[in-house]
Amino acid sequence: MKREESIDIAAPPEKIWPLLVKRESILAIDPLIKSFDFVGEQHGGVGKMCYMDKESSGRRIRSLCRFTEWEENKKLALNQFMGDVARMQVAYTIEATEGGSRLTLMYEVVMPYWIIGKILELLVLRPVMNEVGPQVVANLKRLAEA
Repeated sequence: MKREESIDIAAPPEKIWPLLVKRESILAIDPLIKSFDFVGEQHGGVGKMCYMDKESSGRRIRSLCRFTEWEENKKLALNQFMGDVARMQVAYTIEATEGGSRLTLMYEVVMPYWIIGKILELLVLRPVMNEVGPQVVANLKRLAEA
């Protein structure tokens, strides 16, 4: 299941970028994330790993992710490679505009368990994605424009 959200933000990319890569900001942006931390000493860059605990519908979801793109002030992408989904990809793109920036969030989640997973995508995942995606970009806008 794939979804994309975009929003115009009255702030330059340099003000948005730190919100995407600092632990405290990440916890404030995504209402599902309950804990987040980088794995190891390095706190950024392609190949860097992070650990997340999310909570959805009273269920705890633990995952280990790897950053696949890290272009400061432009693009951040990560893939989940351990967790309860078959595949999860998340990408933030920041484009400078005349009035500030345009932020686009793209995420794709594929559930395991073949046909049962497809049913879970429709009944469980889609409603969560429809609610949380707009919240994430709205929170980024609010924090960047503050």
